[in-house]
Amino acid sequence: MSMHLVGPWMTTTQYSRKRKQKHMTVEKREQLKVQWKQHNKNCRKRHIHAAQFDKFEDYIEYINGDYKAPEKQLVNRNPYQPPKVRETKQYPSVSNNISGTATRKEPMKYTGKRRLLGIATMHKSNMVPIFEDNKEEAVEIARMRR
Repeated sequence: MSMHLVGPWMTTTQYSRKRKQKHMTVEKREQLKVQWKQHNKNCRKRHIHAAQFDKFEDYIEYINGDYKAPEKQLVNRNPYQPPKVRETKQYPSVSNNISGTATRKEPMKYTGKRRLLGIATMHKSNMVPIFEDNKEEAVEIARMRR
């Protein structure tokens, strides 16, 4: 691909000049009036009342790209103020004055009072311990429906 010179249509000087406005014909003006009424009707239908044009001249400027919307005046609007921050009192912590560690927990030891015979399965995967002193319980679990 080779480099080419850019033609005069791509220069910026052409676009910086303002073009002359062509005079509008009567037929074009009548056609725009119909479009203006249709535009206002569609805006009312779509509940965009602010987009309607009161004057026909404003609509013509809008079509040509020269329309500048009027600035809105804010009346009785207060700027946003963040809520006031609540001040909290500083209370001294109780743990600051106490020093030391917790006592060690006694390890669990089997005393030998109950002797484990085994583990029975009741409904589904419900595991139940069976002790020597309660043999009737083991028989009941064995007779249960499965």
